[in-house]
Amino acid sequence: MKAQDLIQLYELKKQQYGNKAYQHLSTLLNEAKEEHKTYFLNSEGAQKSIEQGKQPDHEQSWRAFKGKSLEKLIEHIIKEAVEQMGLKIINGNTLEKTQGKSLSDELSNIKRKLLIDYGINGCHLPDVDLIIYEPMQETVIAVLSSKVTLRERVAQTGYWKLKLLESNITKKIKVFFITLDEDGTLTTQKPTRKGRAIVETDTDGCYVLTENYIEESDHVKTFDKFIPDLQKIIKKNNPK
Repeated sequence: MKAQDLIQLYELKKQQYGNKAYQHLSTLLNEAKEEHKTYFLNSEGAQKSIEQGKQPDHEQSWRAFKGKSLEKLIEHIIKEAVEQMGLKIINGNTLEKTQGKSLSDELSNIKRKLLIDYGINGCHLPDVDLIIYEPMQETVIAVLSSKVTLRERVAQTGYWKLKLLESNITKKIKVFFITLDEDGTLTTQKPTRKGRAIVETDTDGCYVLTENYIEESDHVKTFDKFIPDLQKIIKKNNPK
């Protein structure tokens, strides 16, 4: 099973639920888990473990696949709307050094405008899953981190926001967190759980892919608000 298989399943959900299909990503992933298990147990690595008398760890493989697939699904869901605004979206790994390959001039400039300066310890890219940028001016608009639950990386996302704020070159870059929130950290605003406190205080916003009730705020919203909010950012950056 590949991430592309899940994208095809998502398109089937769209036929059923229309623009609310994003609310059913947790269900989609749960439905795909057994198929992934069959694929995993037939893989060369799992077969080798079985031959050695070891029990293949499907849960570990599934967690990694689920996280990476969520990232791909989010990119698929928002890509068309992002491009209709004259923007581009790329995977964060695209800007990392790849052996035998060089970045285009456009991506090289985007990379330079996203680097964080650690002084004598060099310049490094923040760990983000998706990057949205404006190709004409080669300006980074926003970076996105996506995880199944907040506890997986929300504190790190807050850290990158604070580091980006330290430089005039990167301080305007928006930092967003997108999550399924399967552990319900974001359900209510008060009492505030730690994960929600971090996204409320140390990020530019968190968007939740769920059909469950979420007590919304300026920083915590359901996923359908993401594109309208991005449009507001573009309009604010380019007043006529």
